[in-house]
Order: sequence, then structure tokens, then C-alpha cells
Amino acid sequence: MKPNKNKQNNIAPAKNEKQFFADILMILNEGRHKTYTAVNFAMVETYWNIGKRIVEQEQHGKERANYGDQLLVNLSRYLSGTFGKGFSVANLWNFRQFYLTWQNDEILYTLCRELSWSHIRLIMRLDSEKTRNYYLNESRAQGWSVRVLERNIQASYFERLLSSQKTELLATNQENTQTKTDSPAKLDLIKDPYVLEFLNLPENPTPKETDLESAIISHLREFLLEMGRGFSFVGRQFRISTETSHFYIDLVFYNYLLKCFVVIDLKTKKLTHQDIGQMDMYVRMFDKLKRGEDDNPTIGIILCTEKDETIVKYSVLSESNQIFTSKYRLILPTEEELTEEIVRNVRYLRETQGDGDE
Repeated sequence: MKPNKNKQNNIAPAKNEKQFFADILMILNEGRHKTYTAVNFAMVETYWNIGKRIVEQEQHGKERANYGDQLLVNLSRYLSGTFGKGFSVANLWNFRQFYLTWQNDEILYTLCRELSWSHIRLIMRLDSEKTRNYYLNESRAQGWSVRVLERNIQASYFERLLSSQKTELLATNQENTQTKTDSPAKLDLIKDPYVLEFLNLPENPTPKETDLESAIISHLREFLLEMGRGFSFVGRQFRISTETSHFYIDLVFYNYLLKCFVVIDLKTKKLTHQDIGQMDMYVRMFDKLKRGEDDNPTIGIILCTEKDETIVKYSVLSESNQIFTSKYRLILPTEEELTEEIVRNVRYLRETQGDGDE
């Protein structure tokens, strides 16, 4: 029986037409994105220039009492009468603060050009220049939405990274051991504590480990954002087998920036020395049985509700560049609570490294 040539000829054009539609869609999406980016930056640049002009005018009339306050009121009335809404005194104050925060237009044309005005308003209210620059860089590099940025600021994302001095030790260890690829001198990886309020689990009563694990899998995208840069999910209850036994690791990730596996053990109770010994075994087994030739040494993180200062100080945690322990919180702490937690963790780390008297 001869093949139906007409039928065969009809298949190819259908595939080509589907690809043609996809190509046009991609062109349109790219064009819209470029248009949005251009319009967004034009608006941001305009606000910066308005802020600059306001400051210049204030300085010109600074000999008059309360000149700046009245200047913004009068300007608001004028612009509102000309353009309508959007030029309240509060908004004009934001434009002014925008310029005063980043008077260097180089930052405007590099870090700020890819962010929305809503991003910038959140970041410019932060006190520290180092903190502001961190959130500018991360929002741009990681594509954080305004909602994610606001949540990370409220959860002291940056401050929690700084609280772990082992981040620097980890980076130093990586520089010493990595030979095939270059890596950043410092890489944000370990936080303490981790804030997991997005899991919607109550702190009291304490959830079961299986419930905590399931909630993380159900909110994997948010968990990856909380973990930080470069993480991809590998598996849950990941089986690793020896000649005689099977072991199951709660969560396994791969960090493509560090080029290593990251294994996580979840504990819903206070940290014990048995937990540390178990993680030490997991890391050694993973290095022996799963680590590839081009991979860096495996990292193990124990997430727990409480840490014991003595156990942290006198266990392998005090010297290991591969095993870390961090607390987690299931509700968003207040700024005061996070500050106290961070100070306490820094003290613990200093003591475990033998410089507690400094």
C-alpha cells in the first residue's frame, strides 16, 4: 500500500506554522519588554531629575525659614493643577529623597534602570548604604518582585546573611579547593535564622518533621528564594545506599554557583550531638557516593528550632567548612526579635572560633 503523500505534506506545514506563531509571539513579547523597560526607566530618571531640581531650589532659598516645606506644597499645587493626580507633597518628598539617597547618577543608570519606582521607594528608606546597595543588586540580579523585596526587607534577609561569619570561611575554603572554575570571593549562602513564615505552619504546637518537609515542597519556590542564589531542587527523602544499609536525606539541592550538593536535615526540636553526627555521616557519604569529579565538597545544613551553645562550640561544627546549623522561624519575627537573634548568633560563632573575648 502506497503512503498518502498528501497527508505527509500536510504535516510539515502545520509544524512550521506552529513554530511561526511561536516566533511572532516571542518577537512581540521581547518588544513589549523593551518598551516597558524603556518607559519605566524614563519615569524613574524623570523622578530623579525632579528630586535634583527640588534640592537645588531648596539650597538656593535656604536662608528663608521653612522654605523647603512650603516649596513642596506650592509645587504640588502647581503640578496637580497642570497634570492631575500623582504629584502630592508625599510623592514630591519621595523624588527629593530619591536624589539625596543616590546623588551619583552612575547608580541611577546602572542599578536603578532595571527596577521599578516601587522597588526604589522601598530600598531608599533603608538606613545603611551597604544594605541599600545589596537590595538594589539582588532585586535586579534575581528579578525580585516588589512583594518579594518587601518581604525580604521585613525579614532582614541581608542582616541574617551577615550574621553567619562562616559564609566567609566557606568562600575561603572554596577558593582554596576549586581549581577548574572561578567563584566569587564571597557568596551568600548560610542564613541564621531562616524565616519560613510562608509555610503557614503554627509555631505552637511544633509541627512534625514530615509536615514541615511537605510544607516546604508545597512552597518550594518561596523556599528557594529564602535559601538564596543558585539553588535548584534535587529531591526529598533522597536515598543513599551503602553495601549494607539505606539512608534517606530530607532535602537535597544543588547550588550551581558553588558547584556542590547541599543536603538539608530538618529537626523540629532542639539540636543534639546525634543530629550533628548524622549530618557529618550524610556529608561524607554524599561526597563518596554522589559527588561528581567537577563538584566541590558537599555542604550540609541542619535546620532546627533551637541550638545549644555548648554543642555548637565543642562539636565538629566549630571547625567544619561543610556542616552548618541554623535555626528557623515559622512566623515573621519583629525587627527587635531578629536583631536579638542575629547578635546572639554572631556571639555563638565568635565563641566557637575561639575569639569570644574580642
